[in-house]
Amino acid sequence: MTLLTMFAIAVALAMDAFAVSLTAGVRLRCVTSRHTFRLAGTFGGFQFLMPVAGWLLGIGAQQYIEDYDHWLAFALVAFVGGRMLKEAWDNRGKKDEECEYSDPTCGSSLWLLGVATSLDALAVGLSMALLKVDVWLPAVIIGLVCFCITACGLHLGTFICRIPGLTGLGNKANALGGLVLIAIGCKILQEHGVLG
Repeated sequence: MTLLTMFAIAVALAMDAFAVSLTAGVRLRCVTSRHTFRLAGTFGGFQFLMPVAGWLLGIGAQQYIEDYDHWLAFALVAFVGGRMLKEAWDNRGKKDEECEYSDPTCGSSLWLLGVATSLDALAVGLSMALLKVDVWLPAVIIGLVCFCITACGLHLGTFICRIPGLTGLGNKANALGGLVLIAIGCKILQEHGVLG
């Protein structure tokens, strides 16, 4: 496997994490280095660990995992998306400064999103086991690329909030973020042939 191939796989695997981090940046409006390292570190860490776990599981366990991994990813992402929609509903009619949102870079949401956005990396690790490809260098590249893309998405989200005319996005962005997460979950199901 060439470095270019590894990098392309890493970027493709990081797209769900990018969408989630962009939404988190819009939601937070002001991102600190702690937010960045928590979110990017968790997403990058899971993107590193999942291919390794898939590779270690190897050929024997693939048939058991591939039957339900997409359902697990959908459930996790839809759960967090549903919580965001509930928060948006609870904060309707309030100004952005009055709205209360949970921090997506800490607590159970962070771990759920980390797992959900990296389950496809588990399948990549299983594929590497089938192809008898060593997983360590690809896993490091996948984790580092995801870390960088997640950090960029988080800061891009905060930049979007500063664009004149978009400063009052807060609660609408929270609702949109919830819908985006649920759409990502549906995309995962569609990619696995569940939605046709």
